[in-house]
Order: sequence, then structure tokens, then C-alpha cells
Amino acid sequence: MSERVVLITGARGGLGTFVTQRFLATGATVVGVDRSISQKDFPAGNFVALPTDLTKSAAVAGAISSVVERYGRLDVLVHLLGGFAGGKSVAETDDATWQQMQDLNLTSAFYVLRAAIPHLRKSGSGRIVAIGSLAAVEPHAGLGAYVTFKSALVSLVRTVALENKDAGVTANVVLPGTMDTPANRKAMPGADFSTWVKPVDVADLVLWLTDERAKNITGTTIPIDSAAS
Repeated sequence: MSERVVLITGARGGLGTFVTQRFLATGATVVGVDRSISQKDFPAGNFVALPTDLTKSAAVAGAISSVVERYGRLDVLVHLLGGFAGGKSVAETDDATWQQMQDLNLTSAFYVLRAAIPHLRKSGSGRIVAIGSLAAVEPHAGLGAYVTFKSALVSLVRTVALENKDAGVTANVVLPGTMDTPANRKAMPGADFSTWVKPVDVADLVLWLTDERAKNITGTTIPIDSAAS
């Protein structure tokens, strides 16, 4: 990993912090992308903060171009950015919620993939890992907008896997259950946190999928849930 350039979107989030730390520990050059992120967030010599609004096409294209111009390559893309909204039926869902879920869970991924794929193909062993959700596997009442775009994310990444297998690029989606993050604890204070997925376990899986040992795994969805649940 020490010679690879890794781009992590949503690097400052509840899961992103763990994933970023895992990749930094390998010695890889890690570019952390988030709407608000700084060098102070990860004080390591191999970390670069790149504040970017990933819901804006031009901003995403510019950010990835700047990475390739600086390092001459891009080897790994880990797309963690996402958002959750629920509690309303489809009939009750307003335009703002629908658009927000689309922007955070699908459109941002499309912009990042479109800009990154040409460079990942040149790597010879490009790796793409996106974070979906177990909820994307089947419909859930009250989660129409969220599930719709998380499901579409799976189709998008699996299509990318088919289109880029010839260049040695792998693309997979990790589907976690409810993760034990500060945001989730705040949103569901009465839940049994022991049944939730530990972010460090998801981070380990993401890291493994970018390893040479996972070169034959592509176009898959990999669920990860707590054994206690």
C-alpha cells in the first residue's frame, strides 16, 4: 500500500474516520475528501485534506484532477459519503428529502466514479469500494427515498465493475447493518448498541477489498452485521 494513492470520500464521518486511519496505517498516500475537512483532522505525514462539495459535478472533477496532477496516479477509491432520512411514507415524502437522498446517496457517487474511473483504469489494479446499506437489499416502509437511492448505488457500482474488469479494476459494495456511530447513538438513544456493527470491523473489510488478495472479487455486495443481532 505504501506506493498507492487512496481517495476516501466522507473521510471525516463516523465510519470515515476509522477507514481513513486504517489506510493511513498502511503507509498509503491518503486523500481525505469531505465538505469540511482539514489537515488537523488526521495529523499524519501521508494524509492530504481536500475539502470538496461532492454533490457538485465541477467540484468533484476538479478535486480528482488535482490529486492526479499532484501524485501522477490514483489507485483506490473508497466512497463513504451518504445520508439518511426516514420516517415518512412515499406519499408523505417531500421534494427536498427526495433530492437530498438522491444527492448524498447516488449523484455524488456518480460524479466521483465518472471522474475517477479513467485514472483507476491506468493503475492496472484499481480498486473501488462503496458503502451501501443492508436496507438496500429490500424495501422498508418509511424509508422510500433512502432505500431507492442506496439500491441504485448498488446497481451503479456493479455496472462499473462490469465495464472496467478488463483493466483490472474491481468494484464492490459493502452493506453494513446499523453502525455504532455517535450520530446513530444520538438518533436512537434507546437502542441496544451491542447489536450494532462496529465501524472498525467495516473499515477492516473495506481495506481487505482493496488488497491484492481480493483481486478476483468484483461486482459483489458484501453484507456485514453484528453477530449479536
